[in-house]
Amino acid sequence: MVDAMEDLRAHLHRVRIPEPTNRIFKQECCVSFDTPKSKGGLYVDMSSFLAFGEDFVDWNYQKTGNPVYLHIKQTKKVVSEEDRPSKKPTILAIGVEGGFGSGEPQYEESCSIIILPHYASLPFPSVVLPEKVRLAADAILLAEGVERKEQVSAWVAEKQASAYAMNLPQIDNDIIVPPSGWKCAKCDKTDNLWLNLTDGMILCGRKNWDGTGGNNHAIDHYNETKYPLAVKLGTITADLEAADVFSYPEDESVIDPLLPHHLAHFGIDFSSLQKTEMTTAERELDQNTNFDWNRLQESAEALQPLFGPGYTGLVNLGNSCYLAATMQVAYTTNAFVSRYFANRSLKSAFDDAPADPTVDLNMQLTKLGHGLLSGRYSSPSSEKQEGIPPQMFKTVIAASHPEFSTMRQQDALEYFLHLLEQVERVNAGNPKLDPSRNFKFGIEDRIQCPSGKVTYNRRYDYILSLNIPLHAATNKDQLEEFQKLKTQAESEGKDMAAGEIVRPRVPLEACLASYSAPEEVMDFYSTALKAKATATKTTGLTSFPDYLVLHMRKFVMEDGWVPKKLDVYIDVPDIIDISHMRSKGLQPGEEILPETVDGEAEFTGPVANEDIVSQLLSMGFGQLLCEKAAINTSNVGVEEAMNWLLSHMDDPDIDEPISHMSQKAPASVDQSKVDTLISFGFQEEVARKALISTGGDIEKATDWIFSNPNAASSSDMDTSSSGAAAAEAELPDGPGRYMLLGFVSHMGTSTHCGHYVAHIKKDGKWVLYNDEKVGASVNPPKDMGYLYFFERLTE
Repeated sequence: MVDAMEDLRAHLHRVRIPEPTNRIFKQECCVSFDTPKSKGGLYVDMSSFLAFGEDFVDWNYQKTGNPVYLHIKQTKKVVSEEDRPSKKPTILAIGVEGGFGSGEPQYEESCSIIILPHYASLPFPSVVLPEKVRLAADAILLAEGVERKEQVSAWVAEKQASAYAMNLPQIDNDIIVPPSGWKCAKCDKTDNLWLNLTDGMILCGRKNWDGTGGNNHAIDHYNETKYPLAVKLGTITADLEAADVFSYPEDESVIDPLLPHHLAHFGIDFSSLQKTEMTTAERELDQNTNFDWNRLQESAEALQPLFGPGYTGLVNLGNSCYLAATMQVAYTTNAFVSRYFANRSLKSAFDDAPADPTVDLNMQLTKLGHGLLSGRYSSPSSEKQEGIPPQMFKTVIAASHPEFSTMRQQDALEYFLHLLEQVERVNAGNPKLDPSRNFKFGIEDRIQCPSGKVTYNRRYDYILSLNIPLHAATNKDQLEEFQKLKTQAESEGKDMAAGEIVRPRVPLEACLASYSAPEEVMDFYSTALKAKATATKTTGLTSFPDYLVLHMRKFVMEDGWVPKKLDVYIDVPDIIDISHMRSKGLQPGEEILPETVDGEAEFTGPVANEDIVSQLLSMGFGQLLCEKAAINTSNVGVEEAMNWLLSHMDDPDIDEPISHMSQKAPASVDQSKVDTLISFGFQEEVARKALISTGGDIEKATDWIFSNPNAASSSDMDTSSSGAAAAEAELPDGPGRYMLLGFVSHMGTSTHCGHYVAHIKKDGKWVLYNDEKVGASVNPPKDMGYLYFFERLTE
């Protein structure tokens, strides 16, 4: 004890008392997924406040020389069976009373002060410890750890008071609502009923995506009357805070501060009512707990849990299934396995990391790789599959993308592209180690105008995004019969059973053929014809990646920009051959479109869409301003053009002629944006023209390039161009035969809600990865994929 105390006093100058602004890690190791619950506990560096597992704390001592650590060890309490909670969650939240995880086991915590390198130990708390050490340890234990701060895992959304509640009109129509026996005024529905708080109409709620629910009569009534608030009958009790009030114009559940008054208007005594219906949040909770998507998750099967290397699940941090599904597939590819596991040790990654390894993406990718693939956190002796929480990785990968930092559901496609872009960025100094290049490939658009002359435009991408041609469905007879039965059922007020629904079946080959099929390009400006014309575009690949990722465009926009999900199955074979999709480049006898029109200045901007211009003119704007608005919004639409115009009316150059606008010096363009477009595979000159023509907007600049491929010089687009050839040589290429490696599936009405899971083929067998659960797949739903991952066949 004396030696340990002397050792501690000798290193007191290395101990810091944390300030409120310091980031304190005390729930998880920085280089592994060890926690205070792990066998060796967790060691918190009392100088840097970073945490390390028992096997890794020596590395930190060797790297920093910091010898004093607060050791935190948590041991599970033994709880008798009768004391074990078994209540079903009642609120949509994690780690809060009544929510998910309320029945988690309890732990006893013990602490001590450890001095390295000899692991001298002193008990804590203890009055004999130096005051500085006591204050520092107390501050660490009392502080909320960074991990917890970043893991805002509650899904409970705070309802706001409705803006329509205080001045809600109520019609004196002598309607008295009885305490029970309710029925929809427009159909026979007796559940999911809503009372409109303005006129007292009782109507059924919305129809759910799966056909259940109401018949939309309540929302139809709002659309007709614009009466804004309704309360769900069956949720009104003496506890009015639990009542489900919905605001149609605000499109969310709200608080009605005057609900007692509004209910009294219709003779409702809320104190005597009993709850008989789920609230909207409870119904959503019920869907989340039951996941009524049996086929996607193979719920009907008794899945055999799998353990060991490569069979570690990822804890859902709160709507993070998009991350879990995507990363499980990524770490099945040799590209990620070799870079962040097989050929990269945790020690070397830690040694190469900055002082704070939690902010280093390569370090956290290596940590995640070892966590998933080593088997360290997937033992058959475990009571259940707990998985590992990817919180540190999620934080660092989302640092440059605020939306991925939230607890909201995200699009797995957007996330995968962001992942590859960030991986490419951090490996820029050593591209041969960059796993993202194994997914990257070249795309070439060939555009032929009516003159017979052509132009070629090249770009690079990580995914092949495919439209789904519903007209190519192979079960048209069954679909026609189903539509007849559905129409008959609806006329009788009945719902089709889930097992009776027939969905279109479209072969993947038809989707690939649609990608390569010729398509018309309207309003294409031909420098050969000196006019706009309808051109023909075909698209092919200039290289085939090691891993081909196919994105199925199941989410489309209907009239009025209303998003809709295609309810369709894709028949995907285990092996595909895309050799026919290789682009041939400039062919003998083809003539390239001239860069400029003879006798005219170089054309550097798109032509304004006449329909957009005419509609803006009808609003009273001038011809020049209308043309500028259309051009600067890439002819996307009238609303976008009008918004641009209203926000640029005070620009000093708003009345400058368009010809002058298109000839601004390239120096006025943000070089970082130019570099971003260059990284997409575009030439620098083209990138500058696009940014100038779109006001510096990268997304619109990309659209502009696709709409104006003749803006580039023919030498830039020539397949023999040295620049293009050099860039092409850096990408992997090979045969066009691929084998299905895995797929990410999604269930829900949009990519920003619902649930994602991954199915991956390992050792010849399919495995289901559903957050922390990993099991042997019995019937992998290959026809329900959103993202398909294929690996090149070399034999």
